[in-house]
Amino acid sequence: MTTPFPFVAGQVLTAAQLNDIQNLPISDKTASYTLVATDVFKRTIMNNAGATTITVDDAIFTVGDVIQIANKGAGTTTITAGSGVTINTSGSLALAQYGGGYLLCLSASTFTFFNLGGGTGYGTATGGIGSPTAVTIGGVNYEYLQFNSTGTLTVTKAGFFDYFAIGGGGSTVNFGAAAAGGGGGAGQVVVGSIYLDANQTITIGAGSSFYGYTTGNISQAGNTTIAATAPFFVTALGNLKTYASTAYYGWVGGGLGGINGLTPIAITESAGLGYRGGASSSGANNNAGGGGGSTARGGNGTGTTGGTGGAGFDISAFIGGSALFRAQGGGGGGSVTGGTAATNGVAGSANTTPPNGGANTGQGAGGGYGVITTGNGGSGVAYIRYKV
Repeated sequence: MTTPFPFVAGQVLTAAQLNDIQNLPISDKTASYTLVATDVFKRTIMNNAGATTITVDDAIFTVGDVIQIANKGAGTTTITAGSGVTINTSGSLALAQYGGGYLLCLSASTFTFFNLGGGTGYGTATGGIGSPTAVTIGGVNYEYLQFNSTGTLTVTKAGFFDYFAIGGGGSTVNFGAAAAGGGGGAGQVVVGSIYLDANQTITIGAGSSFYGYTTGNISQAGNTTIAATAPFFVTALGNLKTYASTAYYGWVGGGLGGINGLTPIAITESAGLGYRGGASSSGANNNAGGGGGSTARGGNGTGTTGGTGGAGFDISAFIGGSALFRAQGGGGGGSVTGGTAATNGVAGSANTTPPNGGANTGQGAGGGYGVITTGNGGSGVAYIRYKV
């Protein structure tokens, strides 16, 4: 029999009910569902051939509540945190068919999900440069593939894959004997997971290059994408823009390294999306701002020294090994001293050709001074990872 939860004050229980105290009613769901308070007295079981979600909202459950969840449908069910909610797990929140587990409420907004099986659902694949690279991160064993150029991700087993992608970095330009060029902005960084059951084309974005400095034309940095019709990976725009016919900006999502004391363009800044570059000193041509990086703004130029390049993103958390930064802004140009490079990035220069961003880094180019030439942004890169 099914125990009639919840019990109420004064209720008399039969021996059969007491003997069956752990038998909870089954609550079948056939579409994406948001849990409610009374689900602590049920077993929520999803049954759908397509992908669904079970959402956990804030301030619904109390400390100690246990919510049982399972999936008997062919489609993957993903346990999803609502606004303000954190769900921690050592396994996966994506439940394959016949997978399940239980949520333990630790506070109104914090839960631990104990995956009891059938939930990992990671796939396997080949492609990119060389064989898959084995790595252990946080005690979990992975293999990852690296794409330095456009190619095919061959899915040998359908399932979930983690991705880390960087778009092409921005370029810079210098205007001759009396002007410093701003550092190039970094490419965008995007990290996440995706379910794949078919081969995909991964496109690696090229770095930006400037052309036609008298007209202010730009070459937009390329997007790094997965799947031709659904770009999951995106980049910042290309790095240079004409303003008031004389001011040139290097930007990551709008970030800039400017000349003549120009103020950077205001943008929505965030890690990954990118941060704006720095400005030059007011009225000065002797220094230029550093380009915006993926995790920090570029520095302002001062005196005869260019601004520091904005900091990049440490990719070692995804691929293992020692700290390794990518998607940095380039240092700004200076009449005497170029702007300092961000860690693993490129510096600005003085009276020399501005340096290019490194290949497959998403770096912005370094600015220069006193020459009419360009520095090109670094091309992007993509990593695909799966558990083994």
